[in-house]
Amino acid sequence: MSSFTPFTKQQLMPQEEKLEVANQKSDLFIGIPKESSFQERRICLTPDAVKSMVSHGHRILIEAGAGESSSYSDQEYSKAGAEITQDTKKVFGCPMILKVEPLTLSEIEMMNSSSLIISALQIKTRKKEYFEALAKKKITALAFEFIKDDDGSYPAVKSLSEIAGTGSILIAAELMINHQFGKGLLFGNITGVPPTEVVIIGAGTVAEFAARTAIGLGANVKVFDNSITKLRRLQNNLNQRIFTSTVQPNSLLKALRRCDVAIGAMKGKDRCPVMVTETMVEHMKKGAVIVDVSIDTGGCFETSEVTTHEKPTFIKSNVIHYCVPNIPSRYSKTASLSISNIITPYLLQIAEDGGIESAIRRHQGLRHGVYLYHGILTSKSIGDWFDLPGSDINLIVF
Repeated sequence: MSSFTPFTKQQLMPQEEKLEVANQKSDLFIGIPKESSFQERRICLTPDAVKSMVSHGHRILIEAGAGESSSYSDQEYSKAGAEITQDTKKVFGCPMILKVEPLTLSEIEMMNSSSLIISALQIKTRKKEYFEALAKKKITALAFEFIKDDDGSYPAVKSLSEIAGTGSILIAAELMINHQFGKGLLFGNITGVPPTEVVIIGAGTVAEFAARTAIGLGANVKVFDNSITKLRRLQNNLNQRIFTSTVQPNSLLKALRRCDVAIGAMKGKDRCPVMVTETMVEHMKKGAVIVDVSIDTGGCFETSEVTTHEKPTFIKSNVIHYCVPNIPSRYSKTASLSISNIITPYLLQIAEDGGIESAIRRHQGLRHGVYLYHGILTSKSIGDWFDLPGSDINLIVF
């Protein structure tokens, strides 16, 4: 009777041991150009972050004046070990580019083929030609807002939302004392004086930090959102009970009639839903303040119109409107520190892993940030939005 074995004779022979090959560390050469976009005042790396990168053996080439609007001088960067140049083309010739705003078509032209760009994407402001120009140069591109943390959150989006939320209340506090039209009110709760009434529409990160700041100043806060889950999470994060409600026109109108400040902090998949009609705004107090943080996706007040940092407000129906799309850029140094703290560990990780190729193979969160890989579109949402062909990154890198 023959004994059956599921293995071949060759498989039963002693095999050589397969050891994992250690990754070769790579030295990065990073170019940081001066931001050319209107109203953009931030920079991706602070001098401290540059010093950390240089001490790990990496080269940083910065365009002269790139950090000035964030209160960082060329001298500070030079002391930290960065190379400073007046030549914009030289900066864009680096194998890795760090930028806050997305590239312009002329900037893509200056890049070498097969380079790496890490920047914001701002999909709603992009055109098809942007992706076609990157693809033509076989560029690998990562978007800040797509990069995921180990816990599944989006660190860059969250951090900038915290700044926008806190900033929206501080802006409202300034506008309430506006000499021409403001009511001369101090934002807060002074003994014997009724507290400031604040209405926040939305219950995400922006809303949470707006509520936190307003409560810290002593205001009465009311939060409206259509998601009970989000409202419950906001209550838990604030660690105190505040007025929360789903968006019902009558209760929202009642709150808006009484409020001194209204913050728009809703998010939508494509366009932010309009939650407050023009009629509702007409019922608000004279001199009340609206800060529409959702304006970059259309705004959640029907009366909102995009404004700039130079001319940030307008008055409609006797209500002051502040509708600047890029609030974090107003606090450029804080925002730069925040971006720098998020991006530096990723850069060190990319170098540790031996380059972007093995880094995105090893780290799912970083892989999630890639929307172009050597010119191949890897983001399904971008493909659907612009009707462009693409591939799944997991099929390419493994």
